[in-house]
Amino acid sequence: MSTPALRVVHEPGPGPDLAAAEAAAADLLTALGISLDSESLRGTPGRMARAYAELFTPRSFDLTTFPNDEGYDELVLARGIPVRSVCEHHLLPFVGVAHVGYLPGERILGLSKLARIVEHFACRPQVQERLTKQVADWLDQQLDPRGVGVVIEAEHSCMTLRGVQATGSSTVTSTLLGTLREDARSRQEFFALTRING
Repeated sequence: MSTPALRVVHEPGPGPDLAAAEAAAADLLTALGISLDSESLRGTPGRMARAYAELFTPRSFDLTTFPNDEGYDELVLARGIPVRSVCEHHLLPFVGVAHVGYLPGERILGLSKLARIVEHFACRPQVQERLTKQVADWLDQQLDPRGVGVVIEAEHSCMTLRGVQATGSSTVTSTLLGTLREDARSRQEFFALTRING
């Protein structure tokens, strides 16, 4: 029996109001003492509005799955998936990589979809801990695998460019579900393949 592809769609809503965002960006910059009179800064509020709209708008995609006809039961891992998001506390970017793996059940996932899922949840104001858990929980609910593991390593500019200014520091978060959480050997294999000490 064929299972239809799941369409990942955005929450219904009016979408970004770029004119209002541009006006608000101009007000913010002016309030911070930045003059918008020069030719190079005149268009900055509009560029800011469009940039944030792009950062906060995930692309829709089909979650393509296939029958696991061969009964493949070993770990499937996509390592080094680029992550870019925006810290919800300061609206400054954080960037890094995600390692996403699962132990298949009855269905396997198109490999590119692991990166699409990371992008989907990263395209909004976020905290890294929530992002890690959202990716793992969503895969667990939609794919019904025997286990899921997600590790994200990222550098937060709210920590490196301001405040403590801890240049070069990175944050690592992980979420393990099912067999990857419960079985020590499976957990060790996952962390070894992601090159994270578990």
